[in-house]
Amino acid sequence: MPTAGSKRRAQLAGQRVQAILTEPPVEESTAVCNRGAHWQVHKFGGTCVATADRIAEAAKLIVSDPADYKVLVVSAMGSHPSSPVKVTDLLINMVAKAARQDEGFLLDLAALQEKHIETAKQLLGQGKLLNEFVSRLLNDIADLKAMLHAISIAGMATDAFEEFVVGHGELWCGMLTAAKCQQLGADCAFMDTRDVMVVTPTSDGNSVDVQYEASRQSSNAKLDMWFARKGSPKTIVATGFIAKNPSGQVTTLKRNGSDYSATILGALFQSGHITIWTDVDGVYSADPRKVQESVCLKHLSYHEAWELSYFGANVLHPRTTLPAMKYSIPISIRNFFNLAAPGTMISDGSSLEALGLDTAGVKGFATIDGVSLINVEGTGMVGVPGTAAAIFSTMRDANVNVIMISQASSEHSVCFAVKAADSKKAVDALQKRFAEAISAGRISAVEGIENCCVLAAVGQQMASRKGVSATLFGALAKANINIRAIAQGCSEYNITCLIDQKDSIRALRAVHSRFYLDALPIGIGLVGPGLIGGTFLRQLAEQAEKLREEYQVDVRVLGIADSGRMLLCNTPHMDLGSWQQNLETQGEPTDLERFANHLANNYVPNTVIIDTTAAEAVCEKYLEWMQRGIHIITPNKKMNSGSLQRYRDLKHHQRSSYIHYFYETTVGAGLPVIATLQHLVGSGDKVDRVEGIFSGTLSFIFNTLGTDSRPFSEVVAEAKAAGFTEPDPRDDLAGMDVARKVTILARECGLNLELDDVPVRSLVPEPLRSCKTADEFMQRLPEFDSDMTKLQQEAEAAGECLRYVGVVDCKNGTGSVELRRYPKSHPFAQLTGSDNIIAFTTQRYRQLPLIIRGPGAGAEVTAGGVFSDLLRLAAYLGAPS
Repeated sequence: MPTAGSKRRAQLAGQRVQAILTEPPVEESTAVCNRGAHWQVHKFGGTCVATADRIAEAAKLIVSDPADYKVLVVSAMGSHPSSPVKVTDLLINMVAKAARQDEGFLLDLAALQEKHIETAKQLLGQGKLLNEFVSRLLNDIADLKAMLHAISIAGMATDAFEEFVVGHGELWCGMLTAAKCQQLGADCAFMDTRDVMVVTPTSDGNSVDVQYEASRQSSNAKLDMWFARKGSPKTIVATGFIAKNPSGQVTTLKRNGSDYSATILGALFQSGHITIWTDVDGVYSADPRKVQESVCLKHLSYHEAWELSYFGANVLHPRTTLPAMKYSIPISIRNFFNLAAPGTMISDGSSLEALGLDTAGVKGFATIDGVSLINVEGTGMVGVPGTAAAIFSTMRDANVNVIMISQASSEHSVCFAVKAADSKKAVDALQKRFAEAISAGRISAVEGIENCCVLAAVGQQMASRKGVSATLFGALAKANINIRAIAQGCSEYNITCLIDQKDSIRALRAVHSRFYLDALPIGIGLVGPGLIGGTFLRQLAEQAEKLREEYQVDVRVLGIADSGRMLLCNTPHMDLGSWQQNLETQGEPTDLERFANHLANNYVPNTVIIDTTAAEAVCEKYLEWMQRGIHIITPNKKMNSGSLQRYRDLKHHQRSSYIHYFYETTVGAGLPVIATLQHLVGSGDKVDRVEGIFSGTLSFIFNTLGTDSRPFSEVVAEAKAAGFTEPDPRDDLAGMDVARKVTILARECGLNLELDDVPVRSLVPEPLRSCKTADEFMQRLPEFDSDMTKLQQEAEAAGECLRYVGVVDCKNGTGSVELRRYPKSHPFAQLTGSDNIIAFTTQRYRQLPLIIRGPGAGAEVTAGGVFSDLLRLAAYLGAPS
């Protein structure tokens, strides 16, 4: 009776299993490959050969190339909407399914067979070439089925088995492409690079080294053998990704190794040029998916390309440039889908200098996400030889790759970055290695800091260009991004810093804009597009071009929100000529959280919310917005005159970060009141008193009162009719607006006053405060004219006039809002219309106070003050002054 084990052995014996391809017998020949610059190497990535039409286009491109001798390297068929799964991914998944004894691999294998047969029919049509390909394909499918059955029976897959399976996508795509080239009349031969390329794995197992040596088992010798068998075809279609090791076993160049195959073949042929065809226009100054304004670089040196690829630029495999460097072979990165784009040329620095190109300075930026910072510190490390060696030998033994290293010259601490997946393994290994030193207190900490990101600036001879580091770190600081560690090699090819993962994209955008954009970009979110906000948008539309061209400031409105609707802009520039109509027709319900998200996560690195409302609910969001890296500009007085603790928290965050908060217009509209006071205090002057007429409405009323026989109520009615007052004049006459301004100025002087600490002389008669409407108030106001008339006549009799003022008394630590009498020779008595006036009495300006006078209200001047604050922000962020 056969056992289950004997059944499995019999089943296994019946399968066709082949993991190692043996060398076919080769007759001795003196023919060798005619190496030299007349060979041109082209490599097509998976997206370029994803369908029959694309393979045909690639073949036509090569056949029409005027070069006499060409090598075409192809990847496996990539993804396409008609077939979204990549062939290589499907092959890898088939091995995984077989290893876990999931017979779904049979369905995948059948799908692969159908995909390639249908592609061959569309590409080649009926005939000999189609029949030859299908015959080879069916043989390969049979071999794969046998091997996958064997893996399934064993319940495991070795690396050798997996690498044998996954390379078939390149074989099939290469045969299809070669057949199409032959069909187009080319003298073309198919090259299975496993017959030519000999590689050995690197110590980390993540890549391979090429065996170029002149022995029978070297790649150069095998290339000559191939030509001895195949003759001298002018066009060769070669497989990417696959090779053999020195023992003759099938292996691969690891994932994304097809580019590497192209440059290896370029080195073996000693070709004149290597072109890598892909689906992007070239190597960009930053990842275009993260930085919308990244630019395609025209030229890079080999070292710059290597650095960018190491730090995550996904156009090139990190080792791609190495074989080309061996023979100084230029590499072009071209877009198969945009042949008009010139692409990026990669060559040695001397050839770039020969073209008259400036090779010094920053070329690009890249990030490595998902990184942890390992920190080892302790006073017992100082001056002790071998500590660093012990740390990094421990990492080697734990098979942990170190991405960057930073060490203080005092040797008190050593920190380095590793992949997040290796963080715990690294910390555990170090704690075990230094257990004795830790227990003795010589090492105080071995810790891993998670959720970090490496940001690298790459360029040749950066150290010879003054100010590169300062510009880089200044851009990060102004974007409010903290740097945890820094590393710069004397090779001058990169400056690397480690930041928090959450800041990765914002940091990339900030540094890129600082180095690459002629104009500083600032993204605006306007909350409150009423009279002041709407006037600001009109002023901005009128000045936008001048700001870009003369001041190098590129202001972009990213969003507008009123109390009911908001309009979010996803294009570089909002149309400021039709924002009102678009807000009405395209707007959505206002959500300030989503509004802030739109700004904080925008591709514009510098963002600011301008709040032109008078709403308490909006200013309550300021601190939250600033903590997310958004600057604030506002004429809204509610924050600076509201809760003292809330005000302190916001000012503390402002001082401890590079996030700015500008509020010049909260006191004097367009008048430089806040800035003047801050300069006085900041320069060491001592402020004794700030006194002023802060209300344009009340300034007009008392400048008019007494100039003729009209009573107070008629002057108020005139002010209301002229639009100087609020719809309900009590809002002005109550004096609370002036009280808020006094509170703001008092806090700028260092006084810890709440709004309730400021006594206010209200001009609203007590009986009229309960009037239900403004009209009722205005009708009854004449009943109380006698009170104001008496005050005015008493002042007139004394040669004085009445003025409604706010006072900050710094000596006594008080603030007040008062109706006071001033001599007619006093500057406050010289006002006309609705002008404001502010007097600063200080230690330096004690005999003659410093006076600021001018329009202190109105949409035009207030919007102009907001605009001025925006320009101040631009200057702080690095715009030319």
